[in-house]
Amino acid sequence: MVKKFLYRGIPKEELENTSLEKLFQLFNSRQRRSLTRGITDGKRKLIEEIKSAKAGKLKNPIKTHLRDLIILPYMVDVTVNVFSGKEFAPVTIKTEMIGHYLGEYVITNKKVSHGAPGVGASRSSLYVPLK
Repeated sequence: MVKKFLYRGIPKEELENTSLEKLFQLFNSRQRRSLTRGITDGKRKLIEEIKSAKAGKLKNPIKTHLRDLIILPYMVDVTVNVFSGKEFAPVTIKTEMIGHYLGEYVITNKKVSHGAPGVGASRSSLYVPLK
């Protein structure tokens, strides 16, 4: 049996039909504050692109630098390329992501793997035999 996703006890179908005021009551205080402070022009444009992509009107992939956009229920099943600081990483929005930020799903740093020290890196490296 497949587990059915519930966001705070409400199924996905009901979430898509609820108004923003009722969604505000479900979100945490940080998400409520971010949404009540207003949606900027850039966020509004991205939301319109996501809506048109969900309707099937958009052919090009959606690219954005907006990592602080809160994922809302009508954004589910859309792929958005989010900028990681170097490249655009694709993020497919799922129902479990509702209420989180887009930037949470794109890592901005890589693991550092140090190699052997080069000649002149320290005083002791002068005596390291070279291959």
